[in-house]
Amino acid sequence: MPKMKSHRGAMKRFRVTGTKKIKRKKAFASHILEKKSPKRKRNLRKATLVHDSDYKRIKKLMPYM
Repeated sequence: MPKMKSHRGAMKRFRVTGTKKIKRKKAFASHILEKKSPKRKRNLRKATLVHDSDYKRIKKLMPYM
């Protein structure tokens, strides 16, 4: 059986932490920033963890992570 290929788009968007949790960037941080408050923009800079309900789906895209 050949090796599975990793989903290249997922590999660029997600990182795996030391405890095998999946880290992601927050959405809505790239443009139309004038109307967003400084507090909201500051919070969008921080990475967050993938929700438990999505974990299995993303793990399937990155089989060797």
